[in-house]
Amino acid sequence: MPKGFVKNAHRIDPYKTLKFRVLWDGRPVLGASEVRGLKRTTAVGPRRSGGDNSSDHKSPGRTTSDALTIERGITHDEEFQKWANRVHSHAGDAAMDLVRYKEELTLEVMNEKGQVALRYFLHGCWVSEFTAVPALDANANAVAIETIKVELEGFERDRGAKEPDETSAPPTR
Repeated sequence: MPKGFVKNAHRIDPYKTLKFRVLWDGRPVLGASEVRGLKRTTAVGPRRSGGDNSSDHKSPGRTTSDALTIERGITHDEEFQKWANRVHSHAGDAAMDLVRYKEELTLEVMNEKGQVALRYFLHGCWVSEFTAVPALDANANAVAIETIKVELEGFERDRGAKEPDETSAPPTR
């Protein structure tokens, strides 16, 4: 039976969801607290053969990538809003930035030590939804979260990101 870990054969637990990083222009998106939806789906095209009408044959159809949602605590950083405004802003269609509205993002999943374990390159990303301010509630004790929904044309796993050596010292900051 294949093992999920080669360098760290002692490890039996899969990676946890609490350590990750989103990179935009090579810089981390500060305050990112949740990322949802790195998923792609291929439609199924059923067909029948003239000599065998009792069952369907299936072949792959069009593949689509689901939107990715990124949440972060509200700060004075306006980059999410600026990116969303490149697609459509209050100024109307003439203000759309047809050259720079798509970005390349990187999603890194890290082990408990903060070492990069997996890396995904996200291609042709653009903002389809922006929530500047969540529901406000004077009775709650929660962080205010802004959200962007990012459409993407596809993603690929970075085969160059190798399994980290967990016996080494943790990375320095």
